[in-house]
Amino acid sequence: MNLGHIAKILIFVGIAIAVLGGILFLLAKVPFLGKLPGDIVIKKENFTFYFPLATSIVASIILSIIATIIFKFISK
Repeated sequence: MNLGHIAKILIFVGIAIAVLGGILFLLAKVPFLGKLPGDIVIKKENFTFYFPLATSIVASIILSIIATIIFKFISK
């Protein structure tokens, strides 16, 4: 493995992280995301526990569908 190959991998990883950051920034503006029925929120005096169970399931289903579509187009 030469330095050129490592450089290409690092560039790709950097671009992927930037795209993921942009997507997360845009998803923060979606009003229902993270507030679905089934998301667990426990609030105490100085403690808040938040586990987005339903949001995680919905995101997993959507990403699985997108990945399946992409892989079907790539394999042709």
